Amino acid sequence: MRYNVKVNDLKGKTILITGAARRVGKIFAFACAKAGANVIIHHGHSPDEAEALKEEIASLGPSAWVLPCDLSQPDAVSQLITQANEISPLYALVNSASIFENLSFQETSLEDWEKHFAINLTAPFLLSQAFAKHTTHGRIVNILDWRALRPGADHFPYTITKSALASMTKSLAIALAPNIIVNGLALGAILPPADSSSNKNKIIENVPAQRWAETKEVEEALIFLLTCPEYITGEIIHLDGGRHLI
Repeated sequence: MRYNVKVNDLKGKTILITGAARRVGKIFAFACAKAGANVIIHHGHSPDEAEALKEEIASLGPSAWVLPCDLSQPDAVSQLITQANEISPLYALVNSASIFENLSFQETSLEDWEKHFAINLTAPFLLSQAFAKHTTHGRIVNILDWRALRPGADHFPYTITKSALASMTKSLAIALAPNIIVNGLALGAILPPADSSSNKNKIIENVPAQRWAETKEVEEALIFLLTCPEYITGEIIHLDGGRHLI
């Protein structure tokens, strides 16, 4: 049985999604809007895409706003939640923005390491901390990767930061209970790489489902975590076609 997204599931609620202007973040933004939520679109360096998305969401009925922020700058990150709440009190935070670079252990410089930690881990920490200070009842969804619970040697700094974010998801579920529900969504082969030279078929060779995810499946998974029973917290759902099992 599929989890059906209902138009009014999130009606009147406002959700901040980081990295919402492009790729998977954009899918999340549309999912929330289709469920009736107002969306605050964060972007780091995609102003045109963010504004276009704002107009598309507005055409669906809900309100949408754009907030730029460089997530590598801690002071700016700390103000993002304040700015969002001034627009509309937040119900949920979706920590989706991340950088994903194919670096081995030996190739990873200190600069690479610090950049991945700043955006993939420190920013979600600061945003979650600020969200908890401003919100008495809400939800946090951290976007993870199947590699987080089954780390390998590839994408080294990315994998380490996502593994740490998985641990933080569980710790936050305890620390913020019972008022704020915290869960994680670990993604697999969702969208083919933007790099057209990549071998797209090779990526799904080790996926038991033998295919890429459907957009609707991504939407349904996020909406479930934003609307599921409040007794579900500290969970990490894998949307990866079984990839984490191989």
